Amino acid sequence: MEYPWIGLIVGVLGVSLAGYFYYWVKRQEEGVEEARRIAKYIREGAQAFLRREYKTLAVYLVVMFIVLFVVGYTFSKYGLDFRSSITFIFGGILSAIAGYFGMSAATIANVRTTTALKEGIPKGLKVAFTGGAVMGLSVASLGLIGVSTAYIVFSHETQKLAAILFGFSFGASSIALFARVGGGIYTKAADVGADIVGKVEVGIPEDDPRNPAVIADNVGDNVGDVAGMGADLYESYVGSIIATIAIGIALGLKEYAEYAILVASMGLIASIVGILITANYRGDNVFKALNVGSITSVVLTAVLSGIVAYLILPKVAVSDIITGSQIVMTWSRTFISLILGLVAGIVIGFVTQYYTSDQYRPTQEVAKAATTGPATDILAGMSVGMMSTLIPMITIALAMIVSYKLVGIYGISIAAVGMLSTLAMTMSMDAYGPIADNAAGIAEMARVGEDIRERAENLDAVGNTTAAIGKGFAIGSAALTALAFFANYSKYIASENIAVTNPSIVAGVFLGALMPFIFSSMAIRAVQRAAMEMVNEIRRQFREIPGILEGKATPDYSRCVDISTKAALREMILPTVSAILAPILVGVIPALGKEAVGGFIIGATASGFLLAVYMANAGGSWDNAKKYIEKGNLGGKGSDTHKASVVGDTVGDPLKDTAGPSLNILIKLMSIVALLFAPIFL
Repeated sequence: MEYPWIGLIVGVLGVSLAGYFYYWVKRQEEGVEEARRIAKYIREGAQAFLRREYKTLAVYLVVMFIVLFVVGYTFSKYGLDFRSSITFIFGGILSAIAGYFGMSAATIANVRTTTALKEGIPKGLKVAFTGGAVMGLSVASLGLIGVSTAYIVFSHETQKLAAILFGFSFGASSIALFARVGGGIYTKAADVGADIVGKVEVGIPEDDPRNPAVIADNVGDNVGDVAGMGADLYESYVGSIIATIAIGIALGLKEYAEYAILVASMGLIASIVGILITANYRGDNVFKALNVGSITSVVLTAVLSGIVAYLILPKVAVSDIITGSQIVMTWSRTFISLILGLVAGIVIGFVTQYYTSDQYRPTQEVAKAATTGPATDILAGMSVGMMSTLIPMITIALAMIVSYKLVGIYGISIAAVGMLSTLAMTMSMDAYGPIADNAAGIAEMARVGEDIRERAENLDAVGNTTAAIGKGFAIGSAALTALAFFANYSKYIASENIAVTNPSIVAGVFLGALMPFIFSSMAIRAVQRAAMEMVNEIRRQFREIPGILEGKATPDYSRCVDISTKAALREMILPTVSAILAPILVGVIPALGKEAVGGFIIGATASGFLLAVYMANAGGSWDNAKKYIEKGNLGGKGSDTHKASVVGDTVGDPLKDTAGPSLNILIKLMSIVALLFAPIFL
């Protein structure tokens, strides 16, 4: 059997299990009428947003399909291929399907988790995590099916296979950026608006049904942290596999090219084992349940990938495609590079946890800073975010250098595959977070009982940590994937032109470093504008609808949902189009050209990685400092310290959930665009 067929078979197995999990979650009890009513509002709001977003994306996919077809056909003699337009559509559609399927599961699992908590934490964990596993398995399985299918169909086109597969990655990247930016604007417009008026001005607690933006806030958890995160990691996953295949083909080593698909297959099998262990955990220690499943997945992936490497990878000497120097490729060197990627992902996850969890000193210091007002709280969070970039950057640099020394640029790309190989388990943990958050919100709004609410908040607290770790993991994997794309692009630049004395490269580095800042500015401004509109609407309802604050009248939830939806759809287009056009413009301007594009990718990757880590961890630290105070520390809820921490959290929201996560996709999308259109720059 050809190796890619194994990827296809394992992918189908994963999708089948996701379907079974969806069916199992749907069979669980929904609960009391009020909880069902609130869950219905959330589900309908999330589905309405995705439908409208996907209509916009359908237009984009058709337009880009035509552009890629025409450009590929016209410039075929330069190395482009019109069939990349077909894989572009394929990659985009699979990403959209994974997002819709996963979010549908999340919006039926939330209320069922609340109800399951009547039986205790283990049952609630099982429902929430199984709902999250639908997303995790869908993302990894559909990604594996897509890449394996494209490889099988076009494998006879040895010379143009890489160019054709890059179209798949471009489709995945495009959908991911729309989903991340759109979902991020949606969720933070609602969250910031709800916090400013609800907590700061009126003094009502989070997830209070009297707040008109409460449903939009809970919808945002799903469209941002489930559909958005899923599209992000799906794109990194398929991108790293395709980059590795392309390098393997360029080296003339079929086994090394196909090894990436086999590693992803072994990772999916290992993740399924980890998911089943976590879902069936019997104790009350939620964090232990998630850790046992995660560690099992990582160890099993390493063992299986090592066995496969030993069995299929030959020892062979090849010339590096950049420098031309001799490299000895062996199974052991390749395996070590893969392990470096796995370890780098774990290190970045733990660093993220250290800087953002309220169990550790950095976030506790941010909480203490709030005792003297919002200004010192914000300064402390900024300081924590900046310092948190140190270890992740060193980790990525070490993984890159060591893997390159072992097996050349192939090592960098296989390290990225290693980091992402347990994606199904990682994404399941990520998607569990918003489900637990929604479950806690429904418990609060439906007044289902203090004991159930406390259990839901226990699940939610762990969910906040897994979400923060997931963000760190997504950023690290994005950096390695972008570097893998750069490794592919670098073969278009003559080795003698790669020098810091080359003004085109230096100019490209500066222009690339600029892009994440411009992009972040557009994303944050979009949230600010939408949040202002949301604040005015909430104030209007409190003013004009008598009885809301007394609980005698129902707010107009749909109006706030509509504000978030329209803002997200309106504001997501410009940043995405800018990301696509920027590397093309740099490449076609005569004074810059192909060398400048190489510098552009490096500048954007370095700047974007640091900025994304800073934003994610500063925002996470502000958020958890607020939660630390809400537990009764430093004055507790309603105190001046708490109000100051709410301001910090509100500032951090668009950083950690809109701009920061979007930078992951920005650096990957610009890299794949440069790679796809590289023959035109020559």
